[in-house]
Amino acid sequence: MKFIFPQNYNFRSKFLGFIDYYTAILNIIWDLFIFCFCNLFFNNLNIKIFLFIIFCFPLLLFSIIGFNNENICYVIFYIFKFIQSNKLYLYKKYD
Repeated sequence: MKFIFPQNYNFRSKFLGFIDYYTAILNIIWDLFIFCFCNLFFNNLNIKIFLFIIFCFPLLLFSIIGFNNENICYVIFYIFKFIQSNKLYLYKKYD
């Protein structure tokens, strides 16, 4: 069976078929950072679990669901770029 892909088709390999490898690595690094931070500063297991879920679950959720199959790293970059220069242009229409 032969598959024909158009030239403008962007083929990206994904981990388990739904998350980019770069995004998965970013999630793992972020999760390890939060895990080390929680273990370093807190002794109570309930607080550790609560903080880990609060800080790690939203990024994981956005990575899996995504913004129109966009890489989460690009989305974060675009958000920070917008925050740096958030000029709002208003145009008044004259008749």
